[in-house]
Amino acid sequence: MQSRILLLLILLVAKICQANSIFIPMDNKQANHLKAYGMAYWVLKMDMEVSWLLNYRGGSFMCKYQPKIQNELIVRGVSYEIISEAQVNAILTEIASPSVNYDLMKLEKAPRVAVYSPKSKQPWDDAVTLAMTYAEIPYDVIFDDEVLNENLPKYDWLHLHHEDFTGQYGKFYASYANMPWYIEQQHEAEETAHRFGFQKVSQLKLAVVKKIKAFVAGGGFLFAMCSATDSFDIALAAEGVDICESMYDGDPADPHAQEKLNYDNTLAFTQFTLSKDPYQYEFSDIDNNIQDRGLVQANDYFSLFQFSAKWDPIPTMLTQNHEKMIKGFYGQTTGFKKKMVKPDVVIMGETKSINEAKYLHGVLGKGFWTYYGGHDPEDYQHQVGEDPTDLTLHPNSAGYRLILNNILFPAAKKKKQKT
Repeated sequence: MQSRILLLLILLVAKICQANSIFIPMDNKQANHLKAYGMAYWVLKMDMEVSWLLNYRGGSFMCKYQPKIQNELIVRGVSYEIISEAQVNAILTEIASPSVNYDLMKLEKAPRVAVYSPKSKQPWDDAVTLAMTYAEIPYDVIFDDEVLNENLPKYDWLHLHHEDFTGQYGKFYASYANMPWYIEQQHEAEETAHRFGFQKVSQLKLAVVKKIKAFVAGGGFLFAMCSATDSFDIALAAEGVDICESMYDGDPADPHAQEKLNYDNTLAFTQFTLSKDPYQYEFSDIDNNIQDRGLVQANDYFSLFQFSAKWDPIPTMLTQNHEKMIKGFYGQTTGFKKKMVKPDVVIMGETKSINEAKYLHGVLGKGFWTYYGGHDPEDYQHQVGEDPTDLTLHPNSAGYRLILNNILFPAAKKKKQKT
């Protein structure tokens, strides 16, 4: 008799668990937004689907209940609710209503993630690796060798950060030419260029950029921040043109380089003017630098655009947040002058008062790319050599959430291609 009762109880609990779901709020009820993305990724790694509820309570997540998921949520400090089948149906009915700007996106498979980064990377080099490490999202580090040796097809998503694809070593020469880390990076780049048969680092980087562009066109996802954004486009526009002065490649730049730029090759920008001064910490006039912007930390914010979840699911996914006004932050490339953004590019975030685009998205062939201006969303004006940001102090960072939106973006690839 007791064994029969125990069996019935086990079956009852199993039925309840099967009917229940886990709801992970992403509004201000969430204790740790950043680790919530890691939880969504963790569930996907278990070969379970995750529902991304676009615009619903800050872009919340929902999945089927399993005790081990609940335990992991507790361990990671992520807020959650156990909801019944009736509550799930009520949420789905509300989201489906044409009168609300909500939608449901099924995340199907954990993306394979790579970060393009040199072996001599410093801790202050990359906010995205900080975000993924904190959120517990695994990634591989690759660099020029892996790109040129055709390893990119192994991955769904590639990140570029504080990188210079023009062969000018970040234009750090004036301030850091004698620093050990600068010398080491220059030596590494030159050795790699020669190993692949290139005379100059700029030629190596152009080959890398073209491989990455082909990766996107073939269906890959590219996310770039800081100087990787404009230097990527400048390298594409300057194909076959020497834009590097002698301290960078041993001979003078082409005096007619500006007139020879081909803007048709770029992803995001057009009609920009190169910075020809080798001592200027700027690649071109795409970037809004301190003098151009005229803002201080107290009034530096950018706003996210509101997109239709049912008709524009891609930019909607990429702008999920619990805040619509995001704190601004500097980088070598802080923001983009809107007049130089190509007309077919989607501007997802802007500082309207200074006509600056902060967050861009576009399509190339079968793939997608996103550019995000600035270096570190929680360090307003990060300096070379500073300690990396401690994200345990910023678990609800709205600026970092935009980074993590992009990491989950490829998980919905099949759904998006049908849209």
